Amino acid sequence: MKIIVVGCGKIGSTIVSSLVDEDHNVVVVDTDSNVIEDITNIHDVMGVCGSGTDCDTLTEAGVDTADIVISVTPSDELNMLCCYIAKKMGVEYTIARIRSPEYNQNNLAFLRQNLGISMSINPEMLAAGEIYNVLRFPYAVKTETFSQRRFEIVEIILKEDSPLIGIPLMDIRNKLKLNFLICVVQRGDDVFIPAGDFILKKGDKIGIASPPTEVQKLMRSIGLERKQARNIMLLGGSRIAYYLTHMLTMYSGSSVKLIERDPDKCNELLKLLPPKTVIINGDGAKQELLMEEGLQTTDAFVSLTGMDEENILISIFASSKKVPKVIAKVNRRELITMGDNLGLDCIISPKRIAADVVLRYARALENSKGSNVETLYKIMDGKAEVLEFKAGSEFRGIGVPLKELKIKKNILVGSIIRDKKVIIPSGFDKIEKGDRVIVVAAKSRLNDLSDILQ
Repeated sequence: MKIIVVGCGKIGSTIVSSLVDEDHNVVVVDTDSNVIEDITNIHDVMGVCGSGTDCDTLTEAGVDTADIVISVTPSDELNMLCCYIAKKMGVEYTIARIRSPEYNQNNLAFLRQNLGISMSINPEMLAAGEIYNVLRFPYAVKTETFSQRRFEIVEIILKEDSPLIGIPLMDIRNKLKLNFLICVVQRGDDVFIPAGDFILKKGDKIGIASPPTEVQKLMRSIGLERKQARNIMLLGGSRIAYYLTHMLTMYSGSSVKLIERDPDKCNELLKLLPPKTVIINGDGAKQELLMEEGLQTTDAFVSLTGMDEENILISIFASSKKVPKVIAKVNRRELITMGDNLGLDCIISPKRIAADVVLRYARALENSKGSNVETLYKIMDGKAEVLEFKAGSEFRGIGVPLKELKIKKNILVGSIIRDKKVIIPSGFDKIEKGDRVIVVAAKSRLNDLSDILQ
């Protein structure tokens, strides 16, 4: 598809990179010629210097033949106006980044309807939602759900005392006798779709596919079950902190203590956040302050300052004080890798989350162009995908036992959902017409269920 991306900052450049990797025809628009030069040198894209609200600029970018226009400049108002103009110029689908809590809480639906915005994205709210899910299930690094929450894939990192280490996967499942599947493994920079004789090691990040109730049983059986985090410390009064605090206090009744060094921002947060939120004006980079405010007795610590390096270092300190769950916000890819190498289990990247949402939307639009992807999630730091397909009569594997299908390398059928029943398949199970099929793929791009076959 032809996609125009307006605004090439952190979010925009990450979206461009993801779309280029998917072989879309991408045109970038930005008011800064240096930004255009940098991004066109890195990616095979066309660049136009100008404003996304200027008709001549959009015309030069080829708006008349574009499938989607995505506006992710720092200004909500400019993004909405850009989408409105693009819509009037004939673009069918538009996506706007809208970050302000005022818009998102009060009149977002009205704005989208009247401005012709197909989808809005709020990276900070999306990041807050992902952090909230992790805090609900502290044993996980990441959790993704499918088929109306009947099935989920949970990522965990194996510690040195894990009972799963050193045992072939086939023996683990036979020993525990639970309905789950270890469907993907990340070891260093490599991602595997493991066979039954694969042996896990310390530090492996594994993806466990299972119905939610079975995940709980599995975590209990391997000693990883933890109660939902209730006493939470946040560092940095960012938009993510604002959204996350509301989620924690409204939906789970958690106690939140927020540390922010800017006194003006503290006063603003006092007016915006729920009354029971404790707001501390101080420098969270000072270890003494964190200790005085009860770091060692908190259930979870989340570092959300505007500096990746600070978030990494302070999170490492929190981990050294045995805080049960530590989460750091990091956007720069090279620093995400550094954080992983330094032992941080859970790193959240708002720009990566937003890019994945846009990518999922673009892949879904391809349904009308021959794809039958129902749901798409990136896992294992973006190195693997989990896709949900609906099996139609055209799939040539209908009624054939999985062990007889010639499935491509690094692709695994993780689950078959039939009449609301979740099947973790063996080689004897078959895909029938109407089934929802969850597929895990590494190093492959799938648009159709038939793509899993050789």
